[in-house]
Amino acid sequence: MGTRAETMEFLADQLGALPNIRYRKMFGEYGLYCDEKVVAFICDDELFVKPTDAGRAYIGEPDEAPAYPGSKLYFRVSGDRWEDREWLTGLIDATAAVLPTPTPKATAKRKAPTKRKA
Repeated sequence: MGTRAETMEFLADQLGALPNIRYRKMFGEYGLYCDEKVVAFICDDELFVKPTDAGRAYIGEPDEAPAYPGSKLYFRVSGDRWEDREWLTGLIDATAAVLPTPTPKATAKRKAPTKRKA
């Protein structure tokens, strides 16, 4: 089915209090980033937050489910919780705070063009 752009825009608006929120379309679905860390996936119009001890403590007893076939379990956040902007922002902020900073990708070095001999 895929996630509708309106769903992603709504979630981004709800999380607008966080300064470094962005999202990116991936494989027909979306990845949600906070401070350049992937904190959640939005698949089939459902929010799946990366599992962390901080997130578990924040939620209490999370509903765990795979974000896509074959994936590990994530914390599935129901649509009614999306309406609570403060709660949702707190969860994403707590999750991002404990995730490691991604390592920068190495850039490929270009070889200098070789000159042809005449």
